[in-house]
Amino acid sequence: MARVELSSAPVRIRPARGWAGINLREVWAYRELLFYLVWRDVQVRYKQTVIGVAWVVLQPLATAVIFSIIFGNFARMPSDHLPYAVFAMAGLTPWNFFSGALIRGSASLVANANLISKVYFPRLIVPAAGILSGLVDLAVVLVLLFFTMLFFRVVPGPAVLALPLILLITFGMGLGVSLWLSALNVQYRDVGYLTPVLAQMWMYATPVIYASSLIPEKWRWVYALNPMVGVIDGFRWAVLPGRPAPVAALAFSTAVMVILLVSGALFFRRMEDSFADVV
Repeated sequence: MARVELSSAPVRIRPARGWAGINLREVWAYRELLFYLVWRDVQVRYKQTVIGVAWVVLQPLATAVIFSIIFGNFARMPSDHLPYAVFAMAGLTPWNFFSGALIRGSASLVANANLISKVYFPRLIVPAAGILSGLVDLAVVLVLLFFTMLFFRVVPGPAVLALPLILLITFGMGLGVSLWLSALNVQYRDVGYLTPVLAQMWMYATPVIYASSLIPEKWRWVYALNPMVGVIDGFRWAVLPGRPAPVAALAFSTAVMVILLVSGALFFRRMEDSFADVV
């Protein structure tokens, strides 16, 4: 019988140094870990709560009611000739997913410090899991949005077929920004405190509670430099009838999304070799 000698030399696994790209094949090899982290995030979020996942419905519903009373009835905010509750829900649905992605993604590496410092796996899985777990909430809120539209007898047009593309752009935008913020948060914990403030300020600079038509014509090109303007307007165009397609704003948002994803992935990979030591 042949004798097999095993080497006792230690094997050291290191992440690639420099500006190497993301190894998607390696990420796919660890897909089971990704699914586990997503499922764990969903469970932990509603653990030991009385009503559980119903919070997903109550939060945007309560926000939409408050916005409808204050901005729809009292402030008489324009809603493009649609019931303000429907208009607000159509803005809050993609925005809540995006802002949740920012907050969960930016804190993901620090929150999983014990796992990162002990076990090797592609670190990209951690912020990706935080964002993917938000898809569960998004699916529930989308159902709530369509029930709200049904209640007010608002029927979407053929543009609803573009909804998956809009959601993909929203997901890519959230992942791209989260890759930057999560890597920075490992080095500078101030980022964790700054992210909720950034999300709040970003919301008021985005047509969530008001229509883009409220912005004076001469300033709209400046306003459209906010990449989430195209996302929110594109989402409303997809689910609400009688709205023109925001082609230019959507094209700009898509370009920014691609830039954020590529640059965020490269920056994340650049910083990855120091995560286990610093986190």
